[in-house]
Amino acid sequence: MSDRRPTLIAADLEGVFLPEVWIAVADATGIDRLRLTTRDVSDYAELMAIRMQILREIDFSLRDIQAVIETMSPLPGAVEFLDWVRVRSPMVILTDSFYEFVNPFMAKLNYPTIFAHRLITDEDDMLIGYELRVADSKRRAMESFRELGFRTLAFGDSFNDVSMLDAADLGVFFHPPANVIEIYPDYPVAWNYEEIKALIGEFQGEQQHRTRMVRI
Repeated sequence: MSDRRPTLIAADLEGVFLPEVWIAVADATGIDRLRLTTRDVSDYAELMAIRMQILREIDFSLRDIQAVIETMSPLPGAVEFLDWVRVRSPMVILTDSFYEFVNPFMAKLNYPTIFAHRLITDEDDMLIGYELRVADSKRRAMESFRELGFRTLAFGDSFNDVSMLDAADLGVFFHPPANVIEIYPDYPVAWNYEEIKALIGEFQGEQQHRTRMVRI
């Protein structure tokens, strides 16, 4: 039987459409340990504990991080790619980042739909924790999209995207580091926006071809 479900595209944010915020903070502070991302530490809770401890040690607040973010721009070609997708399919960005980091980028990205988390600060605006919308939110979002009747393609660049890719009808790594490919060699890889466009086109074209065959 032909699969006539509408398509939905999902993607990670940092490393895909935006530079890594924490790497920019590392550059601004001169603290190399802040350069660690989910490409380096797969346990997200462990990674965030490392980051918050460092920020407390150097007295670097959320306002200071947001000042760094204000100087950042989307990756080259990101806005054009998002505009290209929007006329072809519903798209949702699923990130383990936080709305306090993401909001300054919204206008720069032409206001895509983004699911993120929340940061918790103390009276001095220092990070003391974070609040997840739900645990394993990327996977659960993809499973919900499937239950809602969508046929899904998802792409991301790192360890914390694996559950999202696994829950999609087609999961793709986007410009991942070598250690991610080594551990997860079975996923297709796109190295740039043109390659992911081609995969999206094939994904949608396969569905359209099956639909035409049924109508004939």
